[in-house]
Amino acid sequence: MFTPQGPSFRELAVQALSSVEHGYDLLATKFDATPFRTSDRVLTAVTDTLRPLGPFATGLDLCCGTGAGLSVLEEVCTDRVTGIDFSAGMLEEARQAHPTATLIRADALTLPFTPSFDLAVSFGAFGHFLPRDRPRLFTQLHASLRPGGLLAFPQPAPARVGSRDYWTLWSFDAVMRVRNALWRPKFVMYYRTFRLADVVRDLRETGFEVTLHPMEGLGFREDGSPVCRLVAARKV
Repeated sequence: MFTPQGPSFRELAVQALSSVEHGYDLLATKFDATPFRTSDRVLTAVTDTLRPLGPFATGLDLCCGTGAGLSVLEEVCTDRVTGIDFSAGMLEEARQAHPTATLIRADALTLPFTPSFDLAVSFGAFGHFLPRDRPRLFTQLHASLRPGGLLAFPQPAPARVGSRDYWTLWSFDAVMRVRNALWRPKFVMYYRTFRLADVVRDLRETGFEVTLHPMEGLGFREDGSPVCRLVAARKV
């Protein structure tokens, strides 16, 4: 899962015992060599699924990290693209990879924008927000989009109960809960708290109209359901 260019076990341990912000500052220069970086295959599938939902002029990548998602915005948006993150280290990496993007250091729960974006995306960041923070986060995104603007993000199908992936995610979340109970500062990152039904409910209560789109480029499971869906929440 990790390449030789990725972080060592010691570096990962130090990161895991840090705050979210400082942990990503420490990991920034090697983040793209870890499995935590959204794969190009997923980015391409999102791009292909987004195109028919446009057109889009301006775009926002929420919690942009080193900028993988900015490449999607640069493909589907015709005007300015912006990335926001609270890790200075991750933003510096994004700046080198995407020199024409506007990059802003800020807290996702207090976005500094007027309604100015046609599209907002996010990749792999929602696990950093507890369920109780989701309505506030979605309210901030709703306020940052123009009328008719779209919030879009990939949502993988849940791991089958009892499968290796199921127990891997369950174990990770369990270890993280123990870590946060015993250690400060907390590092909030949970994989099993962002359930599709709950997320769709919160989006609709915020004022979004929600549709789900199969990401066909990622394939389908044996029962015919998509491996991953694009959640498309439009501001009405």
